Amino acid sequence: MTGRADPILPNARIVARREFVERVRSRPFFGSTVLLAALAVFVAFLPVVIRVVDRDTTTTIAIVADDPELATRSAAVMRGVLNATTGGTQTYDFKVDADREGIAEDVEGGRYDGAIVADRDASGRLDFTFLTGQGIGSDRTQFVAVGTFAVAILEWTERNQSANGQPFQLPTLQVLAAAGPNAGGAPLGASEIASRQLFGTVLVVVLFLTIVIYGMWVAAGVAVEKETRVMELLISAASPAQLVLGKVVGIGLAGLVQYLAILLPALLALAVQDPVARALGLPGGVSPPLNGIAPTLFLAYGAFFVLGFTLYALIYAAAGSLVSRVEDLQVIALPMSLIGIAGYLQAVLALSGGLSGFLRLASWVPFWSPFVMFTRLTVGRVAAWEVVLAYGLLIVAIVLVAALAIRIYAAGVILYGQKAGPAKLIRAIFAPGA
Repeated sequence: MTGRADPILPNARIVARREFVERVRSRPFFGSTVLLAALAVFVAFLPVVIRVVDRDTTTTIAIVADDPELATRSAAVMRGVLNATTGGTQTYDFKVDADREGIAEDVEGGRYDGAIVADRDASGRLDFTFLTGQGIGSDRTQFVAVGTFAVAILEWTERNQSANGQPFQLPTLQVLAAAGPNAGGAPLGASEIASRQLFGTVLVVVLFLTIVIYGMWVAAGVAVEKETRVMELLISAASPAQLVLGKVVGIGLAGLVQYLAILLPALLALAVQDPVARALGLPGGVSPPLNGIAPTLFLAYGAFFVLGFTLYALIYAAAGSLVSRVEDLQVIALPMSLIGIAGYLQAVLALSGGLSGFLRLASWVPFWSPFVMFTRLTVGRVAAWEVVLAYGLLIVAIVLVAALAIRIYAAGVILYGQKAGPAKLIRAIFAPGA
């Protein structure tokens, strides 16, 4: 059954066209497109919602200095200066931390939103280094600069009580990003950070829903053909490889059409973000929503979208061939949905900032890399070898899963109408002629 020498393309193209036309003309396609488009529009307005909610949040910044008195004074002055910019509300909280060596890791891990390291050189001049976390943009550094100047003024006043004291020396301020896409360099602006988080959130949600919805459609299509005995006719005209690959391609193209139908309303929503924000009374409105988004991110998402859907669709197709009734599909499809949900949840964690060892490993795993690695590319710095590794493992997994899915589909045909136990099923998959 699996040894037919028919070329893949002619029959696979016919199957793909049939699946595409049926899906695009169906009512579920229309309904899910409207639902997902509405969800994408809602997510597109998230920056406005976040700014409204963000009025009551607190940003925690650590103060590190070898001199405890300098650290305490810096925390008090910074707290007063930066909170004055918010109308007097407690928006910034400064805490003294003595761990100079581990402070950068604490910021990168999300324990602090940022950290200010204060030093005094031999001449008495104060030198500050501001380590910014993922949620602090470069536009906040101007307020920190004012705070460092106020600390230097108080420091100089206390140390030079006499008329013959030392002249005042301007403090220095170096700003470095401890987390995010520019880690180790100058931090991104707040608008660029928000744009990247919005971009990652919208596209990860679309990818997850597309995989789940269309993966189930692939499985349901195979199960319906078995239940209605259409498979008996199809298998006589096409090989299992042609049927499996045709279904994946046809339904995948339908998913791409739906993706474009969802993207257009989302782009329109992004275009009217600023007027909506100003209508809600947010001062200054919102910055351009796609500020800081490089074209390479779109290319990376397109590749992960195609490869990720292909991998999951092949698995769903194999699962659909193992059941004889559509009602039985939910039981066998649930574990596969849980794998996708696990990847989606890890992507959400990566969007919130910080990178644990487990998230780094998850971004290489083929079943999760379309979610997690893309999110890391959006909000963090990723080494080139990690991206190549993720794509390479994903492609290898698709080849292996495709071969296995075709064998499982062929086994489902061999065992058509039979009640097969695990041993008989495994024998049909790996030794169909035995």
